[in-house]
Amino acid sequence: MKVERRAFRMAELSTRNRDDALDIVQDAMMQLASKYAHKPEEQWTPLFYRILNNRIMDFHRKSSTQNRWRVWFTGNEDEDEFYDPVQQASSNEMSPSAKADLHDSVERTNHFIQQLSPRQRQAFLLRAWEGMDVAETAKIMNCSQGSVKTHYSRAVHFLREQLHENI
Repeated sequence: MKVERRAFRMAELSTRNRDDALDIVQDAMMQLASKYAHKPEEQWTPLFYRILNNRIMDFHRKSSTQNRWRVWFTGNEDEDEFYDPVQQASSNEMSPSAKADLHDSVERTNHFIQQLSPRQRQAFLLRAWEGMDVAETAKIMNCSQGSVKTHYSRAVHFLREQLHENI
């Protein structure tokens, strides 16, 4: 399956932690392989994203419970920065200022994607990044097609507004 990198990026945007994202994607792939290997190959991608979505939602539920207690016993948590080798790769075609502008643009976009609600973020990533249609996305998200359209529309409007204001 050639979705590992995109799935990892989706999980990382949702969890904001590289290690947690790796664990989530690995768990999702293991569950797909162990429980759904007998299914036809064309069903694997929607099944995988459904499993991935469930793992991400489980992560958020678990984190919210843990964070309620952690606040009382710890100080501020430092967030790990994500190292993306594609972003860091040198290119002879781009000037340093163009690279800096691109990096800033990617960081701003990632920041605003992380501000979306989990359902809006998921609808946006599945529709815009994965190119899935409304029906597939609804099946993965376990909701109606109308809900997918609503979540996706709100995500796109929010991102356009935020990116336009921060140019």
